[in-house]
Formats: sequence, structure tokens, C-alpha cells
Amino acid sequence: MNKLSLNATICLPIMLLALTACVTHPPKRMDTRFGNAVGMAKAQQTVNPDASLDTTPVRGVDGQAGDAMIDNYRDSYINRPAPARGALNVGTSGGTAGGSGGSSQ
Repeated sequence: MNKLSLNATICLPIMLLALTACVTHPPKRMDTRFGNAVGMAKAQQTVNPDASLDTTPVRGVDGQAGDAMIDNYRDSYINRPAPARGALNVGTSGGTAGGSGGSSQ
């Protein structure tokens, strides 16, 4: 046996073992739902392939209310409200800025 084939017979199984160690299986929950969105879109297009040609307005929220909802949504990312201070403040100290945070009674 020459040196190259000896190295190949030793390195190949080691490389295959290393590669199989990196393989993970997706969670079962993802497996059961995988492809549902595509299947649903295909089914809806099969039922009504000319839906994009329908120009009748969609019933539901009127234009002013929809515009206000979009404005409020955009503003919620610009002007974030201060977090509410309650009994379960996770990640906040709850103390005063200059004091020890305890009661001064």
C-alpha cells in the first residue's frame, strides 16, 4: 500500500464520523407543520385562481381606522412607552437613582 491510500483509509472514516456528529434532527413540532403555508397557498389559488382580478373592496376596517392603526403601530417603535412598574419587574433594579433603594421610615 502506498502512503496516499493509507492516509485515505485512515482519514476518510474519521472525517465521516466528524461529519455525522454535526447532524441534528429538527424538532418534531417543526416536522409536523413543515410546508403547511405553501400547501395552504396552493389550495387557495386552486380554489380561486382569479382572486387577484377581483377589485371589490375588502369589508372590515374602514380607511380612517386602518390609517390610525398603522400610525399607532409605527409610533410604537419610535416613542416607546416607559415600562410599567409592577410587582414582577424582571431585569430592573427598582431602586432610586441616588439612594440605597430601601425605605427611609
